[in-house]
Amino acid sequence: MQNKEIRLASRPKGLPTNENFQFVDTEVPALKENEVLVRMTYISVDPYLRGRMREGKSYVPPFEIGKVIESAAIGEVAESHSPNFKRGDIVRGQFAWRLYNVVPANQLMGVVPGVSPSASLGVLGITGLTAYFGLLDIGRPKEGETLVVSGAAGAVGIVTCQIGKIKGCRVVGIAGSAEKTEYLKSELRMDAAINYKTDNIHERLKEVCPHGVDIYFDNVGGDISDAVMPLINERARVVICGLISMYNADKPDIGPRPQPYLLVRRGLMQGFIITDYMPRFLEGTAQLAQWFMEGKLKHAETIVEGFENTPKAFIGLFSGENLGKQIVKL
Repeated sequence: MQNKEIRLASRPKGLPTNENFQFVDTEVPALKENEVLVRMTYISVDPYLRGRMREGKSYVPPFEIGKVIESAAIGEVAESHSPNFKRGDIVRGQFAWRLYNVVPANQLMGVVPGVSPSASLGVLGITGLTAYFGLLDIGRPKEGETLVVSGAAGAVGIVTCQIGKIKGCRVVGIAGSAEKTEYLKSELRMDAAINYKTDNIHERLKEVCPHGVDIYFDNVGGDISDAVMPLINERARVVICGLISMYNADKPDIGPRPQPYLLVRRGLMQGFIITDYMPRFLEGTAQLAQWFMEGKLKHAETIVEGFENTPKAFIGLFSGENLGKQIVKL
């Protein structure tokens, strides 16, 4: 059977371009025992993939030049040599960017029943779990505290904001367009939203956080985080989830140093990797699904049509084209 895949053609310098990706025609291999042939239906594109396109030591190995790229995805079982899956089953897992993938059955999971399959890539998938464990385990929100979320209209940010409201926090979201800030205020009922592209972020933060910041959930780093740090309260918690503003930098970023604020306010700044919480994924998914079914969590996603547009959808993350989870539909 004819197949098609997307490989890393070269390592990006700065912002990725279409030239960094290569489409290659291949053949689907024959199934072995306990393997499953999956026809891809949704591919997740995520900012952290940019880090895997760079050489160097990290928490996951870098993608190799000339090898296929992979990410979380959803697919439909087209053929199965496993007793655990049958033709037509909808499954999720870590898949190569191919039209068809042959995968060991023990690497596949089902999707949450009764909801859109793509939600299992977003609010009910790794995205939701990242917000859940990052905020609750490190941020430790208490009722009445002020939570500031950067990248608040992104995949993780939207879920973080909503969990903050569930826990009784006053939530301030920072995003990059009028459409996104309006969504945060009108649809998600955030207490305040700041457009960092048009607002004076320093003045707006002081205005909407008159009693300081108890929790800062950082998805972007850079100038936005520099503006938040002077406002942290005593015993504040700073959760480092992502640094999208720096992912395409050719050299290390140098900015204001946070240590004086952390020292004087006795603050905690901690990063985390979601796979550290793998033993607790069932716990997190169960709670997220309960909130989702109760209407306490909303799912936002931006869907790009067509396998051929996967690189374009990925590149679009870095100019903020997406509201919520960025997904490619095949």
